[in-house]
Amino acid sequence: MDKRESGIEGEDFAAEYYRKLGFEIKARNFHCRGGEIDIIAENGEYIVFVEVKNRTDGALYSPKEAVDAGKQRKLTLAAMKYLSETESDKQPQFDVFEIYSNNNRIYKFQRIENAFEGFDFGGRYDIF
Repeated sequence: MDKRESGIEGEDFAAEYYRKLGFEIKARNFHCRGGEIDIIAENGEYIVFVEVKNRTDGALYSPKEAVDAGKQRKLTLAAMKYLSETESDKQPQFDVFEIYSNNNRIYKFQRIENAFEGFDFGGRYDIF
Protein backbone atom coordinates (compact mmCIF):
# COMPACT_ATOMS: atom_id res chain seq x y z
CA MET A 1 0.00 0.00 0.00
CA ASP A 2 1.46 3.37 -0.98
CA LYS A 3 1.29 6.60 1.03
CA ARG A 4 -1.80 7.88 -0.80
CA GLU A 5 -3.74 4.65 -0.24
CA SER A 6 -2.67 4.63 3.40
CA GLY A 7 -3.91 8.21 3.74
CA ILE A 8 -7.30 7.34 2.27
CA GLU A 9 -7.60 4.33 4.56
CA GLY A 10 -6.74 6.51 7.55
CA GLU A 11 -9.32 9.12 6.58
CA ASP A 12 -11.96 6.40 6.13
CA PHE A 13 -11.12 5.07 9.60
CA ALA A 14 -11.32 8.55 11.16
CA ALA A 15 -14.61 9.36 9.42
CA GLU A 16 -16.14 6.13 10.73
CA TYR A 17 -14.86 6.97 14.23
CA TYR A 18 -16.59 10.37 14.10
CA ARG A 19 -19.80 8.75 12.83
CA LYS A 20 -19.76 6.38 15.80
CA LEU A 21 -19.44 9.41 18.09
CA GLY A 22 -22.65 10.78 16.58
CA PHE A 23 -21.18 13.23 14.09
CA GLU A 24 -22.55 13.72 10.60
CA ILE A 25 -19.82 13.89 7.97
CA LYS A 26 -20.51 17.08 6.03
CA ALA A 27 -17.51 16.98 3.67
CA ARG A 28 -14.33 15.08 2.94
CA ASN A 29 -11.23 16.48 1.29
CA PHE A 30 -12.60 20.02 1.08
CA HIS A 31 -10.21 21.96 -1.19
CA CYS A 32 -9.72 25.66 -1.66
CA ARG A 33 -6.89 27.81 -2.91
CA GLY A 34 -5.13 27.85 0.45
CA GLY A 35 -5.46 24.30 1.61
CA GLU A 36 -7.48 21.18 2.24
CA ILE A 37 -9.47 19.82 5.15
CA ASP A 38 -9.60 16.04 5.40
CA ILE A 39 -12.93 15.74 7.22
CA ILE A 40 -15.62 18.22 8.20
CA ALA A 41 -18.03 16.77 10.75
CA GLU A 42 -20.91 18.23 12.70
CA ASN A 43 -22.86 17.27 15.78
CA GLY A 44 -25.41 19.18 17.86
CA GLU A 45 -22.79 21.55 19.23
CA TYR A 46 -19.69 21.68 17.01
CA ILE A 47 -18.55 21.83 13.44
CA VAL A 48 -15.21 20.05 13.53
CA PHE A 49 -12.43 20.44 10.99
CA VAL A 50 -10.29 17.31 11.16
CA GLU A 51 -6.73 16.86 9.99
CA VAL A 52 -5.87 13.16 9.75
CA LYS A 53 -2.20 12.25 10.09
CA ASN A 54 -0.86 8.74 9.70
CA ARG A 55 2.62 7.57 10.71
CA THR A 56 4.28 4.19 10.56
CA ASP A 57 6.71 2.64 13.01
CA GLY A 58 10.06 4.33 12.88
CA ALA A 59 8.73 7.77 11.92
CA LEU A 60 10.94 10.56 13.20
CA TYR A 61 8.06 12.54 14.68
CA SER A 62 4.49 12.03 15.80
CA PRO A 63 1.52 12.70 13.55
CA LYS A 64 0.45 15.79 15.52
CA GLU A 65 3.91 17.32 15.15
CA ALA A 66 3.30 17.47 11.39
CA VAL A 67 0.51 19.98 12.05
CA ASP A 68 2.84 22.92 12.52
CA ALA A 69 2.00 26.63 12.43
CA GLY A 70 1.99 26.71 8.61
CA LYS A 71 -0.38 23.75 8.38
CA GLN A 72 -2.61 25.26 11.07
CA ARG A 73 -2.77 28.49 9.08
CA LYS A 74 -3.83 26.62 5.94
CA LEU A 75 -6.47 24.63 7.84
CA THR A 76 -7.82 27.79 9.46
CA LEU A 77 -8.09 29.60 6.15
CA ALA A 78 -9.74 26.60 4.47
CA ALA A 79 -12.23 26.41 7.38
CA MET A 80 -13.01 30.11 6.96
CA LYS A 81 -13.64 29.50 3.26
CA TYR A 82 -15.93 26.55 4.03
CA LEU A 83 -17.87 28.58 6.60
CA SER A 84 -18.23 31.46 4.14
CA GLU A 85 -19.93 29.05 1.69
CA THR A 86 -21.89 26.92 4.18
CA GLU A 87 -24.07 28.37 6.88
CA SER A 88 -23.55 26.86 10.31
CA ASP A 89 -24.45 28.08 13.76
CA LYS A 90 -22.16 25.51 15.39
CA GLN A 91 -19.00 26.34 17.32
CA PRO A 92 -15.96 25.58 15.11
CA GLN A 93 -13.30 23.25 16.44
CA PHE A 94 -10.07 21.89 14.98
CA ASP A 95 -9.10 18.29 15.74
CA VAL A 96 -6.04 16.30 14.79
CA PHE A 97 -6.68 12.58 14.35
CA GLU A 98 -3.44 10.65 14.82
CA ILE A 99 -3.07 7.19 13.37
CA TYR A 100 -0.18 4.81 13.90
CA SER A 101 0.11 1.87 11.57
CA ASN A 102 2.44 -1.02 10.91
CA ASN A 103 2.33 -3.42 7.97
CA ASN A 104 -0.73 -1.58 6.64
CA ARG A 105 -2.67 -2.17 9.89
CA ILE A 106 -3.80 0.53 12.28
CA TYR A 107 -2.70 -0.40 15.77
CA LYS A 108 -3.18 2.87 17.63
CA PHE A 109 -5.09 6.10 17.13
CA GLN A 110 -5.89 9.23 19.06
CA ARG A 111 -8.36 12.06 18.58
CA ILE A 112 -6.86 15.34 19.77
CA GLU A 113 -9.81 17.64 20.31
CA ASN A 114 -9.44 21.40 19.88
CA ALA A 115 -5.85 20.76 18.85
CA PHE A 116 -4.85 24.35 18.18
CA GLU A 117 -7.23 26.50 20.14
CA GLY A 118 -6.46 30.18 19.97
CA PHE A 119 -4.20 29.90 16.94
CA ASP A 120 -3.31 33.31 15.52
CA PHE A 121 -3.02 33.09 11.75
CA GLY A 122 -1.62 36.58 11.37
CA GLY A 123 -4.69 38.35 9.98
CA ARG A 124 -4.34 36.81 6.51
CA TYR A 125 -7.74 36.68 4.90
CA ASP A 126 -6.59 36.66 1.26
CA ILE A 127 -7.55 33.04 0.67
CA PHE A 128 -10.80 34.03 -0.99
